[in-house]
Amino acid sequence: MQIFRFALIALLFVPSLLLAQRLTPLAPRPDWSTLEKFQGTITKDEFTRLLTQVYAPRGAWGGDFDIAEDHVNVTTAPGRAPFRLNFAPNVASAKPVPRYWKRGGGLKGRRIAIDPGHLGGDWAKMEERWFRIGDNKPVAEGDMTLYVARLLKKELEKRGAKVFLTRDSSKPATSLRPKKLKKAAINSLHDEGRRATPASIKAESERLFYRTGEIRARAQKVNDNIKPDLVLALHFNAEGWGNPAYPSLTGVNHLHLLVNGCYDATELSYEDQRHDLMVKLLNRSGAEEIAISRAVAKSMARATGLPPYTYGSKTAINVGDSPYIWARNLLANRLFQCPVVYLEPYVMNNREFHARVQLGDYKGRRIISGVSRESVFREYVRGVVAGLEAYFGKN
Repeated sequence: MQIFRFALIALLFVPSLLLAQRLTPLAPRPDWSTLEKFQGTITKDEFTRLLTQVYAPRGAWGGDFDIAEDHVNVTTAPGRAPFRLNFAPNVASAKPVPRYWKRGGGLKGRRIAIDPGHLGGDWAKMEERWFRIGDNKPVAEGDMTLYVARLLKKELEKRGAKVFLTRDSSKPATSLRPKKLKKAAINSLHDEGRRATPASIKAESERLFYRTGEIRARAQKVNDNIKPDLVLALHFNAEGWGNPAYPSLTGVNHLHLLVNGCYDATELSYEDQRHDLMVKLLNRSGAEEIAISRAVAKSMARATGLPPYTYGSKTAINVGDSPYIWARNLLANRLFQCPVVYLEPYVMNNREFHARVQLGDYKGRRIISGVSRESVFREYVRGVVAGLEAYFGKN
C-alpha cells in the first residue's frame, strides 16, 4: 500500500508534457479518420518496404507502428485507440489509391504549383538567408527563388501547364507574426529542453513565423485550394558563411534534390508527424517524387555542371539510384500532399555563383571564368523544364 501511495504521488508530478498529446509547434490535432479512405489500398509487403526503407529507416518506426499479418496499428494520442489500417490481401485485390493529383500524361493541362522557398525583401535578413559583401548586390534566397519562379511559370505555361505560385511577392502567406508567437515559442523551447530567455524566445518566435507558420500557410493553400499534380519547391543551397557582417566565400558548389522520407524516432514521437507520414506513404506520392526528381536531377546536372552533394549525417538517405537524390523529412515536402520536387542547386556563397548574381539576369550568354554561360536564373529554369519534359514528354 505504501508503494502504491508513493507511485500515485509520483504520477501526479509527472510533467504534463508526458501525459498530453505531443504535437510539433503550430500543428493542428490530426484527424485520423481522414485515413479511412486508404483501407485495403496497400499490401503488407509494400507498406513494410516503404515504411522501413524510405520513410522510417534504421528502426525509427518500431515504437509506433505495430505491423500484423493483415493490418498495422499506428499510435495516435495518449489514452486513445491506435489507428488501424487493414492491408489488401494481395496486389490484385488492392483498392485504387484515392488522391487529388494525377499521374502520367503530358505537361499540357497539368496543374503545377511553384513554391519559391523562403521570404524576400526585409524578411530575408530575419531568416538569415541574406548576405552582402561591400557594395555588391545582396544575395537573398527568397528574392532569387521568386525571380526563378516567375521565369519558370512563363516557360511551363508556354507548354500548356496550369501554373500557380504559392507566393508572388515578398509578403508572407501567413497572417502570423513573431509577436503573436511568444507563447508558442516558450512551449517549443521547453519541449526541446532549452531555456526560455528573452533572446531565445525572440529567436524562436521568429523561426516559428518564417519556417513553421509560413510553410503551413502555403501547404494549406496547396492542399485545399490549388490541388496540383506536382509542387516544384525552389531553393538555393549555402555553406556556412560565418559572420553575417563579413561573410566568407567558398570554392564549394553542388546540387541535390530532396524527397520526403527518413523520419527519425524523435520526429515520430510527435503525433502529427506520424499522421503526415501515413498520408505521404499511403497516397504513394513518394514513387512519383523520386521518378520526376531523377529526370530533373539529370537535366539540372547537365545544365549546371554541378557535382552531387553528399549528406554526412543520418538526417537523409540516398534514394532513386541517383547520387543527387536524397530522402529527408522537411516540413514542406511532408505537408504538401502531392508529389514534391524539392531543388537545392548552387551554393549561394560560392565565389562563381556570387559573381553570377552580381551580373543579374540577362538574355543570351556571357563569358564567366572563361566559360560561356547563361544567367544563373535562366540556367536554373532551363534545367527544370528539360527534366519535366523528359519525364512527362514534350507536347
